[in-house]
Amino acid sequence: MAGPKVSSSLIKKFGSMKVQDQEHSLALAQVDFSSSPIVSSCNDRIRPFLNAVDRLRNLGVMEEGIQLPTIVVVGDQSSGKSSVLESLAGISLPRGQGICTRVPLIMRLQHHSNPQPELFLEFNSKVVPTDEENISEAINQGTDEIAGNGKGISNTPLTLVVKKKGVPDLTMVDLPGITRVPVHGQPENIYDQIRDIIMEYIVPQESIILNVLSATVDFPTCESIHMSQTVDKTGERTLAVVTKADKAPEGLLEKVTADDVNIGLGYVCVRNRVGDESYEEARKEEARLFGAHPLLSRIDRTIVGIPVLAQKLVQIQASSIARNLPEIVKKINDKLSSNLNELNKLPRNMSTVAEAMTAFMRILGCVKESLRKLLLRGEFNEYPNEKRMHCTARLVEMLNQYSDELHKCEESNPIRNFLMEEIRNLEEAKEIALPNFLPRSAFLFVLQGKVNGISSIPIGFVERLWDYIGEVVITVLMQHVEDYYQLQLSTRRSGHSLIAKMKERSIKWIMEVVEMEKLTDYTCNPEFSTEWTRLMTLKDGFLHSVLHDENRPPRVNLDGFGEIDVEHLRQHPHLLHQAFDLRMRMIAYWKIVLRRLVDCMALHLQLSVFNLVNNDLEMEIVSDLMAPHGGGIERLMEESPSVATKRSKLSGSVKKLQECKSVLANIMDRVASCGD
Repeated sequence: MAGPKVSSSLIKKFGSMKVQDQEHSLALAQVDFSSSPIVSSCNDRIRPFLNAVDRLRNLGVMEEGIQLPTIVVVGDQSSGKSSVLESLAGISLPRGQGICTRVPLIMRLQHHSNPQPELFLEFNSKVVPTDEENISEAINQGTDEIAGNGKGISNTPLTLVVKKKGVPDLTMVDLPGITRVPVHGQPENIYDQIRDIIMEYIVPQESIILNVLSATVDFPTCESIHMSQTVDKTGERTLAVVTKADKAPEGLLEKVTADDVNIGLGYVCVRNRVGDESYEEARKEEARLFGAHPLLSRIDRTIVGIPVLAQKLVQIQASSIARNLPEIVKKINDKLSSNLNELNKLPRNMSTVAEAMTAFMRILGCVKESLRKLLLRGEFNEYPNEKRMHCTARLVEMLNQYSDELHKCEESNPIRNFLMEEIRNLEEAKEIALPNFLPRSAFLFVLQGKVNGISSIPIGFVERLWDYIGEVVITVLMQHVEDYYQLQLSTRRSGHSLIAKMKERSIKWIMEVVEMEKLTDYTCNPEFSTEWTRLMTLKDGFLHSVLHDENRPPRVNLDGFGEIDVEHLRQHPHLLHQAFDLRMRMIAYWKIVLRRLVDCMALHLQLSVFNLVNNDLEMEIVSDLMAPHGGGIERLMEESPSVATKRSKLSGSVKKLQECKSVLANIMDRVASCGD
């Protein structure tokens, strides 16, 4: 997005001011700066740019993360900070014990030819006119309204506009004076609060730090110096004002020339107004002091006096604006473009049922396609780095774990309680019949016991399975409906309801499968006969070792099974033949049972997921939306609070940035019309 460009002549003009200012600084120290042609010329030249920067500040461009060139006034408590600002503005500021400045005070000074001053305050979206006689009271009232009637502080700024003949065109931010010891009524952490406010204003590289120091103290011990040095180590954007020069003239020349604290923009020594002096009288006394005092007169006239300070600030301000304006233009354009793109990505507001229905059908189609990819086709391009959403792979892993759990449980251990369970069941299955026939009831008793023992495993697997599928379904649903608040509520409710139904249906199904396995013993799989025949070849050797081995070993090695305790088996010689046959039949058949439980589960899973994706989910969502509690398709027209808030915030930001861009475009047009 194209934006206004800053003329190269602007920077050249501002850059050339420094030399010109230095040539006239001595004269400025001798006269009232309100009549100085240099200040007036400079005012006329930079006023439009300063107005533009002030307009950007009033529009709140700094809330968009775009810093503006700002002169930030800092100083320890009682350093004379307020007196310096009074001398520059020609007005009286609040005085008293403790912290007088409890909020950031933005002072906008503007020279105008009308002899009648205009003063007003701006805060809390209102403008309060005042006059020189009542300005101090008006500031106190505004401060109380912002920060409360106590002695606490606030970071919400108060703007003071002073339009007065002879004042320099400056915008400065006066911050609370630094104090370490809270007085009565102040919070215990007053120092931390003040430090946080000051740091917020002086950290940006666009800020010029006006550090007010009292001549009566050692500069390196000043807290304001420590703070400014943490953000401006070389001092390239720090200017020091030394107050109370008349109170401590000894060694002042050495302090400002040695510069032990890295003040890159230099020092200005001043004498502030005393008692009932008028500002004109104060300037004359200041010129007399630095011109006649045996010690202070030795200080170079180019760094003494309020007029010199005014001129330096005007020049520094002009240079800062010229240096930063191109980057401000770029940042505003970049931020505006970014916000417009983000605003355009938000879902379009729907105003008709037809639009809502179209959006609803599109969303349903996208949801179904995403779920087909994830649950049926194994395509993960929508979630390349989220393995939890790679569903086909995760479902196979879950099935494998389920199979392992079945095969590793105690009921699947072929030598667990070897032959004893079979012997007990054979004892109880006795009947009046021909001997040596294996009773089927004994086999079923053993089978039912083993199936009962594993019955919780398939049910637990089904619950875990549908919990996982539900997690995936809800994730996909929420991704596609995140911009539609009412649809979020409806689809989440529908998704959870459907998963609960599917889980209940699957649990009922697997319980029926388990019951079928307990009811009868059947398979047409030839592997059963093959495996049983193979296992029975071990019978004669095993029984010989148990019954006829003269050594009567306590443990016998059975091929494929390992060593088995057999001492207790010798007590049932008449049933060992049938018990061994029964165990081997069960081992062969158990493999078929477990395979059926796993295979059937896989088939059931595939069918259930297929139905969920292609039919059930859509029907559940539509039914819920059209139910009395669903509110119908019209509910889709309501934006979510988060989207509405985001839209409002972006729209406000775009409007603000467009106004800022217009302000800069106007000032650039003015530059262009004047020519390079």
